[in-house]
Amino acid sequence: MSLAGVRVLDLSRVLAGPWATQTLGDLGAEIIKIERPEVGDDTRGWGPPFLPGQDGERGDAAYYTCANRNKSSVTVDFTKPEGAALLTQIIPSCDVLVENFKTGGLAKYGLDYETVARLNPRIVYCSITGFGHTGPSAAKPGYDYLVQAAGGLMSVTGQADGTPGAEPLKVGVAVADLFTGLYATIAILAALRHAEATGQGQHIDMALMDCQAAVLANQAANFLVSGTVPGRLGNAHPNIAPYQVFPTADGHLVLAVGNDGQWQQFCAAAGLDVLAQDPRFASNAQRVANRDALIASLRPALLQDTTSGWMRRLEAAQVPCGPIQTIDQVFADPQVIARRMREDKARRDGTAIPLVANPIKMSLTPPVTRRAPPSLGEDTETELRQLLGLSDAQISGLRNRGII
Repeated sequence: MSLAGVRVLDLSRVLAGPWATQTLGDLGAEIIKIERPEVGDDTRGWGPPFLPGQDGERGDAAYYTCANRNKSSVTVDFTKPEGAALLTQIIPSCDVLVENFKTGGLAKYGLDYETVARLNPRIVYCSITGFGHTGPSAAKPGYDYLVQAAGGLMSVTGQADGTPGAEPLKVGVAVADLFTGLYATIAILAALRHAEATGQGQHIDMALMDCQAAVLANQAANFLVSGTVPGRLGNAHPNIAPYQVFPTADGHLVLAVGNDGQWQQFCAAAGLDVLAQDPRFASNAQRVANRDALIASLRPALLQDTTSGWMRRLEAAQVPCGPIQTIDQVFADPQVIARRMREDKARRDGTAIPLVANPIKMSLTPPVTRRAPPSLGEDTETELRQLLGLSDAQISGLRNRGII
């Protein structure tokens, strides 16, 4: 495993931070997840649905399992001086620390970057917040939904004004969190490379707002070049046409005509020679400029066959297209099965947990699911013995005082 030997102290919770540390764990890093005694990561309670618990009790929420495999769970109350002291004893043996507390929130526990760096100058310390550690919004709490809104994504997502159901929409999963988790992973890997070469760690300041602005991608570039503010287009593409959802005789089809050659191939397969010869649609730029007329011409034509019928015809003509699958259909898709995108892993207590596999495919050091998302605190005693050499009596005393 490519990150074997890297130790990560994970003080993050919910999604962005855990997504980053789970990716590092999949690649072989040792992840020590610090959780609140008796409560744990907030997402353990974000259900239904829930895993089955012991003795008929309710177990962890499925939400928790999506971002916490390949980690150990250690419960420490670091809001108490004795708990914070335990973490400061662990920090010198760590390569990475990931946290997503409010700006300045860890300083009162002696777990801020400046203090941690004095304990371990080579540590890569990654902070994840809503708006970053600088700027006028630095003190604001950050939530994915709010950042999708403030970061422009909702302004270009949803049906166009004047059409049924028109309003800004969030994406169906927390993409601001997920993208920030992925960018954080990239930054951590780069900083680890620097630390290995120089012995010098650094502070990584990741903000959901920054990452959301970055992944506006072509929509942001369109605005910066033209000065025109993009709007909502429903399922249409701002720069390509036809590239959207069309109703068929029995459902819907995504038609993704990406260039002029594919447009000609589509028209031939669909028996629409008159459109292929129409000068209004001769190039992609012309099709975008005449989008309304184009779509009005295509809609009745696409209703003449079923989704599967269109797929047979268009795939034979090498025209990109596809169905809109529900999530159950995704995991029944032969391609998804062939790529082994579902895997099941049991906890030490035998609880089986279905998981979405890591999508990274590597020929020599592929990601490995070594363990299921842990139950709360199941590794506390083991890790404290191994990392700090604590005795049974010391561990018992910490537990009795509510520190672990």
